[in-house]
Amino acid sequence: MNEMKKRTAQIARKTNETDIALTFSVDGAGESRQDSGVPFLDHMLDLFTKHGHFDLTVKAKGDIEIDYHHTVEDIGICLGQTLREALGDKKGIKRYGNAFVPMDDALAQVVIDISNRPHLEYRAVYPSPVVGQFPTELVHEFLWKFALEARINLHVILHYGHNTHHMIEAIFKALGRALDEATAIDPRVKGVPSTKGVL
Repeated sequence: MNEMKKRTAQIARKTNETDIALTFSVDGAGESRQDSGVPFLDHMLDLFTKHGHFDLTVKAKGDIEIDYHHTVEDIGICLGQTLREALGDKKGIKRYGNAFVPMDDALAQVVIDISNRPHLEYRAVYPSPVVGQFPTELVHEFLWKFALEARINLHVILHYGHNTHHMIEAIFKALGRALDEATAIDPRVKGVPSTKGVL
C-alpha cells in the first residue's frame, strides 16, 4: 500500500427518513464538522474524531420530530461504510486496537479487530435512560450499525461510572483511540495481517 495515499471515502445516503452526506478520512488531523440535528451525537463524534486523529464531516437531515433513532442509526451505517471503503485492501494495517479511557468517574474500554467479521459485544449499563434529550439506548444502535457496515469486531466494555454523560463520552473517546491503533500502518506488516491472506 502506498503510505502517502490518504485513506478517505465519502457517501451520500438518502431515504424517506434521512438525508446524509458524510466524509471520513482515516489519516486526518482530528478535524470535525458535525451538523446532524442530534447535538449529543455531534458532541460524541467530535470526541471520536479528535481522539482518533481522523477527519469527519457529517451533514444530516432526519425525522427528528419523531425521534433521533433513524438519524443516529443511519449515521452509524454511513460511517461504517466509509471506514470500510477508506481502508481498501487493508494491507499493512495493525488490525487490532485496544484503548482504556477514563472520564472522571467512568472507565471505558474498546477493543477492535478489523476482521471482516462484524460483531458487537456491548456491555454498558447507565444510571439514566437519557442524556438531555438523547436516549442512551441509541449508543448501542449506533455502534452496532457502525460495526456491521464496517465489518469489524467491536467490543465495548463500560467498567464503571456514575455520570451517564461521562460514561458515554469515555466510550466514544476509547472508540477513536482503539480504531486509530487498529488502522495504523505498521511497516513490519507485509501484505494483509491474516494467515488467510485476506481480510
